[in-house]
Amino acid sequence: MAGVKVLAESPVVLESVPSKFKFVNEPIRSSDSDSIPMIDFSLLTSGHPDQRSKFIQDLGKACQEWGFFILVNHGIPENDMNAMVEAAMEFFNMPAEEKQQYEPKNASDPIKCGNFDVTDTSNRTFTLWRDYLKLYVHPEFHCPLKPKTLREALLHYSEKTRKLARALLEAVSETMRLERGYMEETLNLESMFQLFAGNFYPPCPQPDHAIGIPPHTDHGLLTLLIHNGVAGLQIEHNGEWFNVNSPQNSILVNTGDQLEIFSNGRCKSVKHRAVLNNEKTRISIVVANGPSLDAIVGPAPSLVARDGRASYLPMKYEEYIEKQLTKTRVIEKSVLEQLMIQEN
Repeated sequence: MAGVKVLAESPVVLESVPSKFKFVNEPIRSSDSDSIPMIDFSLLTSGHPDQRSKFIQDLGKACQEWGFFILVNHGIPENDMNAMVEAAMEFFNMPAEEKQQYEPKNASDPIKCGNFDVTDTSNRTFTLWRDYLKLYVHPEFHCPLKPKTLREALLHYSEKTRKLARALLEAVSETMRLERGYMEETLNLESMFQLFAGNFYPPCPQPDHAIGIPPHTDHGLLTLLIHNGVAGLQIEHNGEWFNVNSPQNSILVNTGDQLEIFSNGRCKSVKHRAVLNNEKTRISIVVANGPSLDAIVGPAPSLVARDGRASYLPMKYEEYIEKQLTKTRVIEKSVLEQLMIQEN
């Protein structure tokens, strides 16, 4: 398996992007912004009613207006976050021959690594400037045998992020004035589907002519992201792209398609993308938290009653993932768009 890492670190100095990586879908334009909401998780757990009320209010506003927020004081130790990034780096640094056994044979393989081809709006196939490691970690835990540090780090980190995600989802449910425990029970979050993704973006000789991940939304409920201190994530807000500069030891959280569906459109699943630089390697660690695979996800009936109509068709979450995994064309309608019910 010869990934992007092998190409970027080869003795031959690359002065331009090889043609198969050239991304010509849209210009990489962006603005810096310090207005992405920052939310203090400790306010939820402080025991003070006013602070808790502020957290719920801030969370609801962030999910409805941005679909992204920066979470601080979240309770996951910095050592655990660093260990997760370092263990992922160890995996990417292994010889290509050792990683070859995990090249995907099927889109639904629980352990897979490699890189990825996408078809753009001009019907041209190109390769992403990214190597990835994707693992299904809950309700069944899957992990490569090497490096040995990866299993321990991932067991700790996935458990803690799962607990954090469930606490956040209960709070999101409260922002919508749903009955306590309703989302947890309806979506069977005890058996939530949790996906780990480690992403490796080496320096690129022409960052504006390739892309790490093109614009997309996430299929789950909440996604939690950390990185090695090198920026590269951009989010779309009101038709503009914004660089995300999250402080050290924070977690970037975004709402996914299932939460938009369940909330009947209140929580926004927002497009985001990974862009490149020509100086530093970027590592990102993503944990996507979704409903149970057998949950049928549709708008909550009480929200439909309030709104007067359902804005989305229901679908089994496992089927939703299968449809998204087979979508490799930028020009195709997303699965979320296919489920939208147009107002008469």
